[in-house]
Amino acid sequence: QVQLVESGGGSVQAGGSLRLSCVTSGYTDSSDCMGWFRQAPGKEREVVAFIYTSGRATYYADSVRGRFAISQDNAKNTLYLQMNSLKPEDTAMYYCAVLSPDRGTGYCNSIGAYKYWGQGTQVTVSS
Repeated sequence: QVQLVESGGGSVQAGGSLRLSCVTSGYTDSSDCMGWFRQAPGKEREVVAFIYTSGRATYYADSVRGRFAISQDNAKNTLYLQMNSLKPEDTAMYYCAVLSPDRGTGYCNSIGAYKYWGQGTQVTVSS
């Protein structure tokens, strides 16, 4: 059973920083991608960033590129999202997720292909 637990969310002022963590348990080595997603009230869930678990290449949504950084520490079974220069429009519930093992790297940008999800951590940015 794969489990993901996020932490690190909170309330900050615009321009501030937060680091989200996602501790994974269970077997995730067969998944090609792990990622961070967010959902604001009244909006659809969207991709924030993901990392290819083999080569560690990364992808970022245009809205966060240059401000956010995704990383993975295999020794700690933890996925991170460093968020800098936060904006009010970054306010959302943030989720980490693991790609379904039966989907390849071509699906890393497809939210529906992620099988395992955490419970989410709230990020609120005030102006």
